[in-house]
Amino acid sequence: MRRRRLGAWLILSLTTVGCATTGRLEGGSIFRGHETSYHIGEVGPDWRRITVDKENDLAWNNPSKEAIMQVDSKCNPAFDIPLKSLTAHLLFGFTERNIISQELVPMDGREALKTHVEAKLDGVPRQMLLLVLKKNNCVYDFALITPPGPYFDDAMIDFDSLLAGFYTIARER
Repeated sequence: MRRRRLGAWLILSLTTVGCATTGRLEGGSIFRGHETSYHIGEVGPDWRRITVDKENDLAWNNPSKEAIMQVDSKCNPAFDIPLKSLTAHLLFGFTERNIISQELVPMDGREALKTHVEAKLDGVPRQMLLLVLKKNNCVYDFALITPPGPYFDDAMIDFDSLLAGFYTIARER
């Protein structure tokens, strides 16, 4: 199973802009990739799109909030493993993890696992909201990453907007 480490992605995303993605964003709200297509909610005007060479479907940086948002998807029937395990995999590389809350939430007709966590990456504190959804042999990962404190609360407004508009789009055969 190939899944990206969120910690490694965070480091790369801050330094790599403009590389190839795994698909294309149409009209600012529809992602069409090789394996999946989906709709996302509005991303605020302060967010700058960034890409990491074939590592994530979509990602944005908001320098004024020191925040990163990302969406990724991967399809494989072997990904039918518990949401908690998929979430734990996203946290590889982070230390001193403190799960603030973890709950199942409805999303696109399924249950998704929403995890609010504080952790350190190379000794630097981070506050994150991770959301993992499984649907039709695909796993969808969503992440918001900021320094702890008010930046997180401010960025949550935009992240909630992105999540509120999410739904999968049936693939054309």
